[in-house]
Amino acid sequence: MSYIKFDKSQLINLEYSLNREIIRSNRAGSYASMTIVGCNTRKYHGLLVCPLEQFKGEKHVLLSSLDATIVEKDQEFNLGIHKYEGDNFVPKGHKYVRDFEAETIARTTYRVGSVVLVRTSLLVEREQQILMKYQLVESQGPIRMRFRPFLAFRNAHTLSKSNLYANTKVRKTANGVVSKLYEGYPSLYMQFSKKLEYVHVPDWYYNIEYPQEMERGYAYKEDLFVPGYFELGMKEGETIIFSASTREAATASLKRKYTSELSKRIPRTSFYNSLINSAQQFIVRQDRKTEVVAGFPWFGTWGRDTFIALPGLTIAIRDPESFISVADTMVKKLKNGLFPNMGTDDDPAFNSVDAPLWFIWALQQFHKYNPEYDLWKRYGKHIKHILHHFRAGTLFNIHMQENGLIHAGEEFKALTWMDAVVYDSPVTQRDGNPVEISALWYNSIRFALELAEKTGEKKFIDEWKDIPAMIEESFVPVFWYEEGGYLADCVKNGVQDISVRPNQIIAAAMDHSPLSTEMKKSILDVVEGELLTPKGLRTLSPKNPLYKGIYEGKQEIRDEAYHQGTVWPWLLEHFCATYLKIHKTTGLSLVKKLYYGFEEDMNMNGIGSVSEIYDGDPPHKGKGAISQAWSVAALLRIRRMIKNYSTENE
Repeated sequence: MSYIKFDKSQLINLEYSLNREIIRSNRAGSYASMTIVGCNTRKYHGLLVCPLEQFKGEKHVLLSSLDATIVEKDQEFNLGIHKYEGDNFVPKGHKYVRDFEAETIARTTYRVGSVVLVRTSLLVEREQQILMKYQLVESQGPIRMRFRPFLAFRNAHTLSKSNLYANTKVRKTANGVVSKLYEGYPSLYMQFSKKLEYVHVPDWYYNIEYPQEMERGYAYKEDLFVPGYFELGMKEGETIIFSASTREAATASLKRKYTSELSKRIPRTSFYNSLINSAQQFIVRQDRKTEVVAGFPWFGTWGRDTFIALPGLTIAIRDPESFISVADTMVKKLKNGLFPNMGTDDDPAFNSVDAPLWFIWALQQFHKYNPEYDLWKRYGKHIKHILHHFRAGTLFNIHMQENGLIHAGEEFKALTWMDAVVYDSPVTQRDGNPVEISALWYNSIRFALELAEKTGEKKFIDEWKDIPAMIEESFVPVFWYEEGGYLADCVKNGVQDISVRPNQIIAAAMDHSPLSTEMKKSILDVVEGELLTPKGLRTLSPKNPLYKGIYEGKQEIRDEAYHQGTVWPWLLEHFCATYLKIHKTTGLSLVKKLYYGFEEDMNMNGIGSVSEIYDGDPPHKGKGAISQAWSVAALLRIRRMIKNYSTENE
């Protein structure tokens, strides 16, 4: 029996099934995503979505969908489904769905009269290729199968429209055809494991709608091109493989390749295995680089997200090699003490004050996992580079003040993780002294001194040994809000912003913190009382008049709520770390409740993964990206904490 379960009686209910999405990626940066009945509800959905070198590595939807039709006794039963205007779904292939499983890979069972057909699919690990397997499990006689590919050939962030520039011609290849809809794109090879007939009937399908984009306030209608259809015969027990790839496939070995790829998958037979399976999807190895995709389906590689998520995605599942590979890739991008927060290698954006400090924090977590590894030898020069630029001053008015705290920010610039911008203005400006930045700074220096002392680097020690004491002397007087018993979120020109926000828990969670135990206890009480939810921490207390408890609407409205009450799971890692440091084993009950509370998410939103954000108000519905790296990473780290504290109690 599959661990990830669905209500089979509800599969044909579109209100149920269209809110459950599959997202699978490979190690080459490609992904496949759709709803569990195969209907695309986002512009980001597609069977083969690839990063293309021709377009600076941006992801492009090549193959949007593949409609399969069963032809039995001259009757046609189209298993596809597309939404058109007015809640019209044509064809209505979902009514033939009898079962859906996702234990290892997505497996859909269709029943049409006496015919039972099973479809599974997987992405090839390090190639831009999807393999789809069709198995005729039951049939009273031979049938015909017809397949129509829906082509997009466009950026994942945009939509396709019918035009006169599209190359509607195809050329034949082994057991299939090759299409190259536009110049500059790679060719798309569509091939089968069996000889077949191809009928060229080029046509546009107009105004296919994506309801998720409509809800998000974006353009939501698309025209997709169908060059023609493939047709072949099948008999009971027969299996065929369809391949879509940017390179020609060896059709005779497609079945063998499918079996080989399937053997590499981790079955999602438990909550933990599901998280491991999801975690591995974020690590992309391409062109001698190893990077972390921040989230699916629309995020790329973000510096801040990479370092916050890295320990959970690697160390927590005993994969230190991937940690080193990612770190080695990222340090090559370090400049002026900063890492690119987003953008391309050719056009990076360095607007992240915390990414370098999270890098050092990530190294600290690796050091605890493997204290014998010489991190100072490998990354010492990078650590010193970061600390030097923060101390002397770098971009965006980032510098160490005379009291040892870090100032960061300029008008109209959002440099912390709370970086939503509406009409060119940050929603939460936080310029001045953001509380978690100085806490991360303090932790970074103390950890760097530990490594330097271990290797006896006297010059560095002499240069930095007095700074921690300076920060300790300043931190509490500047940030502590005595009346509330918690830390101000940001201080500018001596004025405290006393909004109750979760950034203070980061300060409390650091291995080296300038806070007393009593202060940490007080912070925990405030955070638990006003910010904690079953899905993470709110970004603002509901008591604040600026609080927004629901994340929905157009982009501007959503951005205004993004850090004004919306819940983020990644923050739970730091809450749980602090909670267990204070309460020890007596805190395990709450931490376990939070961890296992996400088990229900394994068959919701992004199947087998965890959403980026949740509403601040109950029932805390999952929103944003359907699979987020630091959300998954936080849960894996929390699981490791539970195991460590439980072991101590044995």
